[in-house]
Amino acid sequence: MNWFSGLLVYIVIWWLVLFMVLPVGVKRVENVEPGHDSGAPEKPHMWKKILATSLISAILWVVALFVITSGMIEVRPPQ
Repeated sequence: MNWFSGLLVYIVIWWLVLFMVLPVGVKRVENVEPGHDSGAPEKPHMWKKILATSLISAILWVVALFVITSGMIEVRPPQ
C-alpha cells in the first residue's frame, strides 16, 4: 500500500468512526430558547470527540495496514 492509499483508508476510517462517536454523551437542552433547535445538544464536546475519533482511527488504521501488508487479503489494482 502506498502513502496515498494509506491516507485514503485513514480518511474513510476516520469519517466512519466520527459518525459512531458523535452521539456519545449527548444531552438535550431542557429549556429550549426561542430560535434554537430542540434536538441540539447542550454541550457537544466536539474537541474531545475529534481527539477520540483520531486515536481510534489511528489504531484501526494500523490494524488495516497489518492485514493488507501481511497478505491476509490482497489489494491489487485492476489489470
